Amino acid sequence: MSETADTAELGEKIVNVLKTIYDPEIPVDIYELGLIYDVFVNEDYDVKILMTLTTPNCPVAETLPLEVEEKVKSLDAVKDAEVEITFDPPWTQDLMSEEAKLELGML
Repeated sequence: MSETADTAELGEKIVNVLKTIYDPEIPVDIYELGLIYDVFVNEDYDVKILMTLTTPNCPVAETLPLEVEEKVKSLDAVKDAEVEITFDPPWTQDLMSEEAKLELGML
């Protein structure tokens, strides 16, 4: 039971780290933008993040996933981290949180 709590707690820490990473073209973090589709943490504390980009030819397509991976790996409890990029489903503004929409003046 404590292992489940540990992985859930680590998941929260990972989300907090993701909220420090911003899309350089949009002044909102990647988590609130809806670019993070899923975060998986296994019992060995290996992390896999499924994310997307605003467009397939996004200017940060090369650097943003690496930044995500490096920042998540910097957490003490994380043994390893891998980022997988997907465009299925494609990102839309509907994936943005209310907070992100408010920040961008869309509400």
